[in-house]
Amino acid sequence: MFTYIVRRLLMLIPVLFGVSIFIFFVMRVVPGDVAQTILGTDATPAALAQLRENFGLNLPLYQQYLNWIGGVLTGDFGESMRTGKAILPDILTRFKLTFELTLIAAVISWIISIPLGIIAATKRNSKTDFGLRIVSLLGVSVPNFALATVIILVLSLYFSYSPPVGYVGFFENPIKNLEIIIIPAIVLGTSMAGAVMRMTRSSILEILRQDFIRTIRAKGAKEKVVIFQHALKNAMIPILTIIGLQIGTLLGGTVIIEQIFSLPGLGQLVLTAITQRDFMVVQGSVLFIAFIFVMINLLVDLLYSYLDPRISYK
Repeated sequence: MFTYIVRRLLMLIPVLFGVSIFIFFVMRVVPGDVAQTILGTDATPAALAQLRENFGLNLPLYQQYLNWIGGVLTGDFGESMRTGKAILPDILTRFKLTFELTLIAAVISWIISIPLGIIAATKRNSKTDFGLRIVSLLGVSVPNFALATVIILVLSLYFSYSPPVGYVGFFENPIKNLEIIIIPAIVLGTSMAGAVMRMTRSSILEILRQDFIRTIRAKGAKEKVVIFQHALKNAMIPILTIIGLQIGTLLGGTVIIEQIFSLPGLGQLVLTAITQRDFMVVQGSVLFIAFIFVMINLLVDLLYSYLDPRISYK
């Protein structure tokens, strides 16, 4: 196991290296002059030249990249071209909100999707099954921003309630924090639930066809024991795979929900930096998100061996 973990961690190096090259050069080919954007149209040529020199934009591209990636390797993600503040502390602060939002959304998704997926599988081709499959299809099909808009309209028009604006840390005020987070988390969790529910249903149906399930039933085991102690655990690997992908995607893809609910998360930071052409913030944020994503994939792979003893990593 230890050898496998080390090998996977070493594999992160070329992956993150490729991501860093990609995002660096993509930001350089985006139309527009960052110095002009920062200083405005009235800036003099001398001021523009001075700003480019301050940020090293007058250097060859390969030199700019080496300077940036060299700083990243020492834990220095650089400074924002807009505010002049260090980027990494800002990324970590924003990430706390995005991580909390993603975690609560994932828990809501599991609470909804796994039980409903089990019910749909055990009542295959019944009216209940067809109804739940329609619900899961709606969850997959309806965009989360559309669902968020509908929820806000319903709450404001029929209950005279508007979601609070801003953000308060959990340890500062837990009640206020949950009030801010819970509605966007429900939106994201509902969107996630559709895919997880469909996967749960199909995985359990596949396991229920296996010979060992017939043997367990033949021994007189109760149906609850068959489903929850045997079928569900063996069906969890594909379910866990899609859950891991969803969590990794949400950590870098909550930007629309954060914009709708005015949450200062990591997605909003990246979007603002892109519109302001703040190269350093975009590069650092994307590289950080890529690192988190591959680490989640590693964690999911390690959980496979826990769920299925037949899987071993050497």
